[in-house]
Amino acid sequence: MGELVFVGLGLHDEFGISLKGLEEAKTADAVFLEAYTNFMPDFSLENFERLVGKRVVVVSRKQLEDENGWVVLEAALKGKAVLLVPGDPLVATTHVAVRLEAQKRGIKTRIVHGASIVSAVMGLCGLHNYKFGKSVTIPFPENFSETPYNVLAQNMRLGLHTLCLLDIDVEKNRFLTVREALEMLFRVEAEKRLGVLGGETLAVGVARAGSLNPTVKAGFVKELLDYDFGGPPYSLVFPGRLHFMEAEALVAFAQAPPSVWRLVE
Repeated sequence: MGELVFVGLGLHDEFGISLKGLEEAKTADAVFLEAYTNFMPDFSLENFERLVGKRVVVVSRKQLEDENGWVVLEAALKGKAVLLVPGDPLVATTHVAVRLEAQKRGIKTRIVHGASIVSAVMGLCGLHNYKFGKSVTIPFPENFSETPYNVLAQNMRLGLHTLCLLDIDVEKNRFLTVREALEMLFRVEAEKRLGVLGGETLAVGVARAGSLNPTVKAGFVKELLDYDFGGPPYSLVFPGRLHFMEAEALVAFAQAPPSVWRLVE
C-alpha cells in the first residue's frame, strides 16, 4: 500500500517550501498541487517543476471536495503521492477530509508542515499568539454572514485579539479587500448596534504576508477604509487588550497611532 504526504508550500512563492517538503516532492511517484485555498502571489508552477524535476498536476476544488480527492487517492494507492498545499496543509478543512478518506482506504498519511498565514500575521503585527481568540473568514458580499461580527464581539468581550481572513477566489482572480471587509462589518453594526465597531476602533490590515514587502498598517478603522494596502492577499486583525510590549510592537512595526497605549492592560 502506498502513502499520501501533505506538504505545505508556505505563503508567497516556490521558495517557501521546506527542504524536507522539497525532498518529499522529489521522491514522490506523483505530485499534485491545489491552488484555490490560498493565493501565493509570486508562485511559478514552471519554476517549481524545474525545482523538483517532475510534472506537477494541479487539482481543482471540485476534484478535492466534490470527488473526495479521488484523483490523488488513486495515485496514493499505487505508490507515494504528494499533495502540495499553500500555507500549512491541514489548516484548510478540505484537506482534513481528504486525509480521513485516505485513512478509510488504508493509505498511510504524513504531514510536512509549512508557514501558516495564522502565525505569519501574528508575527508581523507583533501580537502575542496566546492572546488571540477564535479566528474567522469574512466572505464576499454575495455570501454575507453575521458570523464575523459575532466572533469579533465575543472576542472583544474577553479582551482577545481577532484574526479575520479575507475571502479569495483564485480561479476568478478575486480578493476581498480590507475596505470591503470593514464595510460588511459596519453593515452588521448598523443593525445590531452593539458598539463592536466604529470609526475609532483599532485594527491592523496585513497584505502579502510572507513576501519581501508585506504591508502592515495599524490604525483607526476610519483611516484604514481608504488606506492603500497594495496587492492581495489580505487579512485583518482587531486587537483586544494589549500587553505593553504588544503596544510597542504595533507602533514600531505597524505605524500604530500613539493612542494604542490606551488598550494596554
